[in-house]
Amino acid sequence: MSDTHTNSTYWQGVRDSLPFLLVISPFGILFGVVATEAGLNLLETMSFSIVVIAGAAQFTALQLMSEHAPTFVVLASALAVNLRMAMYSASLTPHLGAAPLWQRALIAYFTVDQSYACSITAYENNPGWSTRQKVAYFFGTVTSVCPAWYVMTYVGAMIGTAIPPELALDFAVPITFIAIVAPMLRTPAHRAAAATSVVLALVFSFIPYNLGLMVAGVGGMMAGARVELWQNRKEQEVA
Repeated sequence: MSDTHTNSTYWQGVRDSLPFLLVISPFGILFGVVATEAGLNLLETMSFSIVVIAGAAQFTALQLMSEHAPTFVVLASALAVNLRMAMYSASLTPHLGAAPLWQRALIAYFTVDQSYACSITAYENNPGWSTRQKVAYFFGTVTSVCPAWYVMTYVGAMIGTAIPPELALDFAVPITFIAIVAPMLRTPAHRAAAATSVVLALVFSFIPYNLGLMVAGVGGMMAGARVELWQNRKEQEVA
């Protein structure tokens, strides 16, 4: 495969991920602000974003830490929130599993909601792409998103509480996930999983330390799997 085609898919990935900067920027700033308000210094805040690089898990862990939750609860909750990364990896493996080990290691680190959402959609729309092209596209998606997360976390940590509450930067968190999830609710199984998790999250919101999210996540996966099994049986009966 020529370098021209590889460069083309790389820059396509960059272009496709650019709209996410509209929410990544306030999201990153918000985390930097919240982290400093919770007592983390600049080094700790930046290490958190660079090592974990998972906004939802970072916010979850930070909130629980500020509530003086047990360490086990903090780790378990962050892990539960990030279980979706395991599903992302399983979904990307058929497309990127043939890449060299060093590339797969970088892909594993840079697999975030935005890179996954862009990549899996592009792969499904371009079944003729080679592994090299798919890898190039993936790295294109993270070229703008991940450095922006680091930079905006730094900005938030530096300005701290200087941002007035009226700006309501916390809008970036739900908008980010709505933008990622909504276009991917294509099948009844996807919609059943999403609806079930939302309902369970609300029903079990009384559980301390946000542990109701774990119940919601497991329930959503079970509902999605059940609907998918029902669909497969129905298709087999029709066939």
